[in-house]
Order: sequence, then structure tokens, then C-alpha cells
Amino acid sequence: MPPLNTSRPSPITFLLMGIPGLEHLHVWIGIPFCSMYVVAVVGNVTILAVVKAERSLHEPMFFFLCMLSVTDLVLSTSTLPRMLCLFWLGAHDIAFDACLTQMFFIHSFTTMESGFFLAMAIDRYVAICHPLHHTTILTHARITIMGIIVVIRGVAFFSPHPILLRQLPYCRTRTIAHTYCEFMAVVKLACVDTGATTRYSLSVASIIGSCDAILTAVSYAFILRSVFRLPSREASFKALGTCGSHVCVILVFYSTAGFSIFTHRFGKNVPAHVHIFIANMYLLVPPFLNPIVYGVRTKKIQEHVLRALKVKVV
Repeated sequence: MPPLNTSRPSPITFLLMGIPGLEHLHVWIGIPFCSMYVVAVVGNVTILAVVKAERSLHEPMFFFLCMLSVTDLVLSTSTLPRMLCLFWLGAHDIAFDACLTQMFFIHSFTTMESGFFLAMAIDRYVAICHPLHHTTILTHARITIMGIIVVIRGVAFFSPHPILLRQLPYCRTRTIAHTYCEFMAVVKLACVDTGATTRYSLSVASIIGSCDAILTAVSYAFILRSVFRLPSREASFKALGTCGSHVCVILVFYSTAGFSIFTHRFGKNVPAHVHIFIANMYLLVPPFLNPIVYGVRTKKIQEHVLRALKVKVV
């Protein structure tokens, strides 16, 4: 009599563990995470509302900023509410289809985030290095095309993830050692060889992330070269302050995302709680910082927000 096949191609639910080893701190970890989420939602919604209401802000920089804000809202909302339910309510169960849906949104919109960082770097390069041709180079049509390309890229390269995982048999534990449904955490639960699937995921993430990071770095290198050539020292310091804050946000995103990717490939000795905590950072910190750096520090948005609140701008 042949042995019974105990594998299941699609389990009903998975169990999210949270941060292994820090379960006793989940309630406290949830407090700063919730605060960051509230700031991210309020900040990004404010940016969208201000740019929509003020026609004077209908410029390339603010169009890209709106695209980034929408991405931040989707990315943070697809992870934080579910994560807080885990931390505060002990809701570990997540349906299989819900898990795959969350995974798709996380990975595709993280890729879009990277793409919009690159688009904004290109916009700043054109604005600073070719100011007289800024609006003629970055027309509304070209901005739209760039946005569509970023979205299609994110969807096209990461749509296979949930499809591939749906085809796998699962005969091991249903417990995902993570705070959300990350592809690499879920694929480990399959009871077949997933080497090709894992290599595809890591290769796509590494190539896209590396290309975006390199092109963004090149753009800011040209920007800095132009800034140092400005005749006015005051103008140079002002431009450096703006670019410096932008670069800091981008560095946080790429350093934490890169750490997570390369830990899956090479970091076998990295403690699980360290890896998962940092993996949460590249989903939480950019949506939290982007409205502050790109919004609050932008004078035009400051003025319009204060005007809406009926506060006199000095």
C-alpha cells in the first residue's frame, strides 16, 4: 500500500509568530509602531490633499511626491494594522489567501517605493542641473509614463510570488517566523525543493534594488557637483540641507532593505529577532519619514498647510 501523501497545496491558515524571542515585548513594540503609522497616514494624506487643492503645486516634484505618498499609504496599511492586531490582540491566524495578498502588496509596493525614489532623484537632477529646461524635459506626459513604468515593474516582477507559493505543497509547520507574510518566510514552510523559486525572488529583488540605488546615487552625485559650483555659499548650504535630508531617507530604505535581502542569502548567523526587526524598519520608517522630509521641510507645502490652519506665516 503506497504511503499517504500528507502534503497540502493550500493550507487554510498560517500562524504569524511575530518577532521571535521578543514576544514578551510585543505590546511595547506596538506603541512606537502605531505612532509611526499614524504619522505616516496623516502626513501622506495631508500631502495629497494640499497638492490636489493648490494648482501652484502641480509641478513634477509634487506629482512624484504624490505617487510616493500613495505608495507609502498602501505599503504601511497593508502591514501595520495586521501587525498591531498580532502585537496587541494576539491575533496570530492569517488566512492563506490573505497572506498571499499581503505578500503581493508588500513586495510590489516596496519595489514601487524604490522606483519613485529614483524618479524623484531624476527630477531633482533636472531641476538643479538643468533648471531652464525642467518643465520641458519633465512634461506631464513623461511624468505619467515614468509613474506607469514604476507601477508595471512592481506588479510584473512580483505577481509570480503568490502564484508560485499557491502551487507548493505544505506539510511542515504552519507557523511563519515573522510579523507579516514575507515571501522567504513562507517559502520555507514548503515540503519540496524551493531552490529555483528562492533564487528567482532574491535575484529580482537584488537586481532591481541595486540598479535603482546605483542610478539614484549617480543622480545625487551630479546634483552635489552642481551644488558645489553655485556662486552663493548660502544657496549651496540650502541645497545641501535639502539634498542631505533626502539622501538620509533613501539610505535608511536601501540599507535596511539590502540588509534583509542579503541576510536571506548570506546571514545564516544573524539572530532571527534582529533580522525581523530590521525587515520591519524598511516598511515602517520610509512612510513615516517621507512626509516629514519631503513635506514638512518643503516651504511651499508648509505655507499651504499653515494657511489652511489659518496660522499667520512670518
